[in-house]
Amino acid sequence: MGVTCGIVGLPNVGKSTIFNAMTRAGVPAENYPFCTIDPHVGIAVVPDPRLSAIAEIVHVPEAIPAVVEFVDIAGLVEGASKGEGLGNRFLAHIRDTDAVAHVVRCFDDPDVAHVGGSIDPIADIETVELELILADLETTERALDRHGRRARAGEKHEQQALTVLEQVRDHLAGGSPAHTLALAAAERRHLSELHLLTAKPVMYIANVNDAGAASNPYLDAVRDHAASHDAAVIALAGRLEAEIAELDDADKAEFLAEMGETEPGLDRVVHAAYDILGLGTFFTYNDKQTRAWTFVRGSYAPQAAGRIHTDFERGFIKAEVVSYEDFVACGGEHGAREAGKWRIEGKDYEVCEGDVIYFRFNA
Repeated sequence: MGVTCGIVGLPNVGKSTIFNAMTRAGVPAENYPFCTIDPHVGIAVVPDPRLSAIAEIVHVPEAIPAVVEFVDIAGLVEGASKGEGLGNRFLAHIRDTDAVAHVVRCFDDPDVAHVGGSIDPIADIETVELELILADLETTERALDRHGRRARAGEKHEQQALTVLEQVRDHLAGGSPAHTLALAAAERRHLSELHLLTAKPVMYIANVNDAGAASNPYLDAVRDHAASHDAAVIALAGRLEAEIAELDDADKAEFLAEMGETEPGLDRVVHAAYDILGLGTFFTYNDKQTRAWTFVRGSYAPQAAGRIHTDFERGFIKAEVVSYEDFVACGGEHGAREAGKWRIEGKDYEVCEGDVIYFRFNA
């Protein structure tokens, strides 16, 4: 399952710097608005030391990690939903993403212009979020027109869609994002079909200076805002993270240790994307490779098998399962079988975080 995350924010907040560091994509990160004219797509590896541990035990040459796809669009400005700056058409590039990462500037730097003239992270957040709401309102109005024509043509099943869309329109028009609208499960189907920007889970990436997160009133304001909106906040120093990303593994570990950190801030962004989307990881291996796979928490074995290939789900017979902890403690499959830790599970098995699984299926 591909996981995609759209990156939004005002110009000059550090979006492209952070995107480059996470994906090594080489997007220009210049000090002027709208340098990211076209959307850029990059892949970030989901860091997971368990993958290499499994590879060492089973003696395979290749370990394939899970990944998150990031989509970076042009910096938004007030009026973007009506065509200001690079315009609303660039928001379309992140409509199909699973989550939104909102980069917020939390540092002073006289050499980096601020599009609003002064640093005010909450005002910045409100500017961007209003543009997303207005873009969603336009999308909803078009959907109302489309479903309204069908209802007038006598298609009775369109009435529920119209009722839901009217609620969504009124909610957005009141200045509230779509994800705060309470809808029944059956009603949310109509909402999901719109791919609204404000219906997606959001995390804030607070871009701080090289001194970090200590004594930063801008960051404190973002954290307070996020707490009241049930959103995650990841504080990182974009320029410093870009330097860390260029180091080899040994130098990176030494540098982080000196800073008192165990992982780069960019890894925390990837992990946060998993958390807000309710995702987990299971592992498979054969004689050539071991691999990490993404699954939705709460999935049953056939649905997890379908993450590998639809044939695996369609022809599912059973799953041979062992937890990662037992797999490592027992030194691999043979030891896990001897210890009675290797289990046979059926269609009603709910996959757990870190499971090592071998699926059996009919082709």
